[in-house]
Amino acid sequence: MKKMMTTALFGILVFQGVAKPAQPNVLWILTDDHRYDSIRAFNKMLTGEEMSPLGYVESPQTDRLAEMGTTFINTYCQAQGCAPSRASMHYGRYPFRSGVYEFEYHNNSAEHWKPSLPEQMARLGYQTFHVGKLGVRQKTLSGKGAGKASLYQQDVDFKKMAKDGMTGWGKDWFFELKGERLKPPIKNVRFFVTPEGEFEYASLELEKRFPEYAGSAEATMKKYDLLRHYNAKKPKQPDNGSILAGVSSQPAGKTRDGWYTTVFGEYLKNEDKIFLVGSQTVNGVDPSKPLFTHLGYDFPHTPVLPPADYRARFRKHTYTVPETSREEFDTMPKQLQKAVTMGASDHFTDEEKQAMIQDYYAFCAYGDSLVGQAVDDFIAYSEKHKQPWMIVYVCGDHGWKLNDHGSVSKFTPWDIDSHNPIIVVSSDKKKFPAGKVIREFTEFVDIAPTCLAAGGADLENDQFNYLDGYNLAEVTSGQIPPRDYVIGESHAVTGPRAFIRTKEYVFSMQTRPDKNRGKNMEWARSASWEELDPALYHMISDPGELNNLAHNPEYRAIAETMQKKLLNIVLGDNRVEVDWGGPQAMGTKVYRSNFAPGADDKKLKL
Repeated sequence: MKKMMTTALFGILVFQGVAKPAQPNVLWILTDDHRYDSIRAFNKMLTGEEMSPLGYVESPQTDRLAEMGTTFINTYCQAQGCAPSRASMHYGRYPFRSGVYEFEYHNNSAEHWKPSLPEQMARLGYQTFHVGKLGVRQKTLSGKGAGKASLYQQDVDFKKMAKDGMTGWGKDWFFELKGERLKPPIKNVRFFVTPEGEFEYASLELEKRFPEYAGSAEATMKKYDLLRHYNAKKPKQPDNGSILAGVSSQPAGKTRDGWYTTVFGEYLKNEDKIFLVGSQTVNGVDPSKPLFTHLGYDFPHTPVLPPADYRARFRKHTYTVPETSREEFDTMPKQLQKAVTMGASDHFTDEEKQAMIQDYYAFCAYGDSLVGQAVDDFIAYSEKHKQPWMIVYVCGDHGWKLNDHGSVSKFTPWDIDSHNPIIVVSSDKKKFPAGKVIREFTEFVDIAPTCLAAGGADLENDQFNYLDGYNLAEVTSGQIPPRDYVIGESHAVTGPRAFIRTKEYVFSMQTRPDKNRGKNMEWARSASWEELDPALYHMISDPGELNNLAHNPEYRAIAETMQKKLLNIVLGDNRVEVDWGGPQAMGTKVYRSNFAPGADDKKLKL
């Protein structure tokens, strides 16, 4: 059989005399722990004001993306922890359908498993490339046990980049001293890399074992002006607690995120060539194939260390610190009290609260500049080769509290943790018009079907019927009816808890008595109202979600209606649980609960 001839011409593929659209290059940008109110364009869409309710923010590059494309302003994540949220995006499935609820390692050998988004894109003919944070803990089983599963054809290892000094900081993933691994290893160590390539350490344990480093932890903390999270009842430690504020040891462009952007640019420049990323060998892009790239930024995740020039600018601004009260805490569900207590921050001094907000927004502004650079490089490459393109920008895998509800952390279904807008920009302005704002609900599970459909997948084919989301191009065109609600479930920190959110109310509850997978899966069907640990907030009168109405008799009917719908979906509509078997991820037995099939019909009338 003769080979079929194809020629790419200005985004059209001529295939045996029949013209069809060429597959667009796709750039998927994802940030980390990123509050939506750090983006002026999002604030304008949601409140009519450019600035955050807390104060000054700047985001010219993301604002530009919003002007260039379509913003899905009411997008919500499926879990408020990094790993389960990223899993929902990569797999296109709700946590209760994939069985990935928190930070568990999991394998691709369980009977319900389906290929990830990049694996599906590769099947469509794409070359797939990733640099930065991934956070998806998938393994694959073999005769030798469980090993790392390669989701992307090329994945630049950020841990090796840090080991090579291509970062401003690092921690104890691989900690070495003078080129040697320590036995036993030192936990909770943080190191900082100077512009001269010198490593500096913050570890009291290191000081105890190696007297020559005496005083180094305190000196490092002072040098970089570090604010670490601390408990109100315990003394501050120079090597303990998340870094909530400080200054980067590296200038702009040379931080870890800066290197991610540089590596992506070099990948696009080195067409059909091999180049080095520190000690790693990387193959440059192949212009003859469509490109699917995932750029996973760390900012503004802790450690919050903006470059000095950004920090100095934002230190000039004074912010309004979110207020909390004992009354609010006392009416919170116990699971949310647990999360707030873990990240408690209301005992910080006023100066410390200002510092963590100033540096957080400075870090976001710095990251915004990197996003702009990556976008420009990607569009220039695509237009150079006359190839169509699409950018999917996701503002955080979830949000982050800056003393909201008295805490600094995530993990809760409150709006500040779970509201993460998406922007899609495309060379095809018909699919994603410039400057358009979609106010209907969208979810992170929509990312996979959107990218797959753009790449040519027929989502009506049975092989894609596992996908829980929608193609955002069809949401934009109005082909898909609006959702009445968004849903999710997360087990990290709070323990098993699910939420359902409408335009007017948000309801959440405990879903399981514990984390014993496959046991007591339908516990919530017979649990008492108190055992469900419910929360109900009225978003219209209480947008800050401060007044829990779940035990108010006037709202009991609404709460019970939402509880029944949520219970039927997350527990009864093809729920999956797997005992993955710890870090080795050898477990493959799938447990199911399916007493309410079809409950997730996207309709809920209150």
